[in-house]
Amino acid sequence: MALYQLDARSGADVELIRSSLDDTDTFLSEGLSFADPSSKLSEKDRDRAFESAVGAYGNIEVADAEFNGLSTEWAVHRMPAIDRAILRLAHYEMTMIADPKPKASVNEAIELAKQFSTAESPGFVNGLLDKVLRRVLRESDQQSDQQSGQAAAESAEL
Repeated sequence: MALYQLDARSGADVELIRSSLDDTDTFLSEGLSFADPSSKLSEKDRDRAFESAVGAYGNIEVADAEFNGLSTEWAVHRMPAIDRAILRLAHYEMTMIADPKPKASVNEAIELAKQFSTAESPGFVNGLLDKVLRRVLRESDQQSDQQSGQAAAESAEL
């Protein structure tokens, strides 16, 4: 939700957006079903979620460039705002976080699309993120191969 708000406000009112994450009573009164009053997130959890949203917002140009290249029929600016937020957050998690779990990011994004977007969105989100996932895994494998080669070379020198 924070990433959606950041996008809608062009990055303005960051503190107001952060404080809105603490207001679950408003979520409930507006009929947002994900606001379960029995599941209280800690301040640390809300801070971490907001940091991810801010990080994803800061990475919009990189994510949008990749999605525009992968989606020949739908430019990012034409995608539903909820789908954009979901895609951008997953892209950030998959590519910019130190210890990524890219498959989990894809699964979470699909679940968010099922709950908050259109009937077609889960398939669309899955299709784009699957392409990003393949790239991320390929690059990870290449890095592992390079590190193994370097370790073997250093060991041979000893």
